[in-house]
Amino acid sequence: MHKEIILPKLTLKELVENAVKNFAELPAVSFVEGTPMNYYEFGREIERIADLLATLGLQKGDKVALFSHNMPNWVVAFFAVVSKGMVIVPVLPDFSAEEIKNVLDHSESKVLFVSDRLSSKIAMDADLVSMIRLDDFTIIRGTVPVIQKKSSNPDVQEDELAAIIYTSGTTGRSKGVMLTHKNITFVAAGSFYVFPINHNDVFLSFLPLSHTYENSIGMLYPIMYGASVYYLEKPPTAAALLPALAKIRPTMMLSVPLIMEKIFKVQVQGKFSKNHFAWMIYKTPVFRKLIHRIAGKKLYQTFGGRLKFFGIGGAKLDARVERFLKEARMPYAIGYGLTETAPLLAGAAPNQNKLQSTGYAIRGVELKIHEPDKNGIGEIWAKGPNVMVGYYKNQEATDEVLTPDGWFRTGDFGKFDRRKRLFIKGRQKNVIIGAGGENIYPEDIESVINNSHYVLESLVVEEDGYLVAKVLLDIENIEKQYEHLKTIIEEKKEQYHEWIEHLKKDINHKLNKNSQVRKVEIMDQPFEKTASQKIKRFLYSKPQKKK
Repeated sequence: MHKEIILPKLTLKELVENAVKNFAELPAVSFVEGTPMNYYEFGREIERIADLLATLGLQKGDKVALFSHNMPNWVVAFFAVVSKGMVIVPVLPDFSAEEIKNVLDHSESKVLFVSDRLSSKIAMDADLVSMIRLDDFTIIRGTVPVIQKKSSNPDVQEDELAAIIYTSGTTGRSKGVMLTHKNITFVAAGSFYVFPINHNDVFLSFLPLSHTYENSIGMLYPIMYGASVYYLEKPPTAAALLPALAKIRPTMMLSVPLIMEKIFKVQVQGKFSKNHFAWMIYKTPVFRKLIHRIAGKKLYQTFGGRLKFFGIGGAKLDARVERFLKEARMPYAIGYGLTETAPLLAGAAPNQNKLQSTGYAIRGVELKIHEPDKNGIGEIWAKGPNVMVGYYKNQEATDEVLTPDGWFRTGDFGKFDRRKRLFIKGRQKNVIIGAGGENIYPEDIESVINNSHYVLESLVVEEDGYLVAKVLLDIENIEKQYEHLKTIIEEKKEQYHEWIEHLKKDINHKLNKNSQVRKVEIMDQPFEKTASQKIKRFLYSKPQKKK
């Protein structure tokens, strides 16, 4: 039975208090190998940590930073802060020491929760009242209070600031996104209309909680409905994920495209590309669908055998991988959004998927294509209760993306089909203008390049007026098919260059005349990525010469 929960006010305080009251005896949060605390215990722990913050002199409106990998105490600290009207500043685990210092200084955070694993990244001279070890909530810097103080119970309003989230971004310096209680809670509440859940659902969470995607849909949504959430104690490698899936047998999971793309390349495509005859059979549609269905059954069991919702977001999913998921009958769902929209703007549940579409605008959100071209493609603009109030202490950047009448310029190009399903074309800042004035979307070219058996990932940039493909090779797969690859690279440079030239011709054969790449450049190390596993493009683009 899926019954919608209506909150009197769209605040995080209301959300957690309602969950603690109505689901007291049910399991709330836990490590995979731990014992879950129930919602009553969860509520008590939130109050205890709120009292600790009060003892340190913190009041409503004060900023508190949170820097850790996922753990149950991350969730406790989050609610201890926001339910008392303080402002949470989640910091992504992959931020450098310099980035963390900038966030702490810029946000004016007074207290920092930090895990043991990441504490070495914190500068000893950080300007903080106190630093608290998240693993056990002990004070590791600052004065330990002698007199215990009970936290107040302030009235928290929907339009009050709840979080400042510093995005890692793919285009440069981070900005602090200001989200209100209503911005964030609206997305958690609205997720019910995309795919309803109840207290029997079990979530396995491994994407960073400091990212709005996992935070809103993988943490707040299940807590709102009394579901249970389990966290990995180790990084989400296959060695850690597989036993966790077998033990927890989740009904709900969120992921990023990269994880499923790796599974597809290794477990499905990789098994048929080794043999020419097997590959010809696989390329036949009727056999491909049959193979995908068989592979899908095995994959479903690997995921625990009771998965109802496998959400994929954060970046565009490769078309071949999505076709596999659809033909394999995996219950995948696609979503689209940004940190600035807390994050969800559009979504497609497992029974609504249309290949390469991110689905329909979520309930209560208005989407439009601004100044579409002849193909209906233009910048996606959004308006709704989830749109941020602006960038913290950066009015100039705020004015660039928020119009006076409340529209948010997403910076993404897209189009609608006749049924108002949204299709993303690429980032506005990434679009390359061709010699004839045409728009070239590098993401589309990268999708073609990534189809190659020999390519793990790619990035297309413009250099001196030409398209250059920066390619990370799948060395393991190449070595299986070309036993003497290392010899060719080390001893026969000419043959290696011929092989690269052959790869370039193969890629260009599949691209239209406006998208031809002039050069293929082989990367000698993996691309640097954001928390949602998007390549940080700005690190690999050469400044263009003025024409």
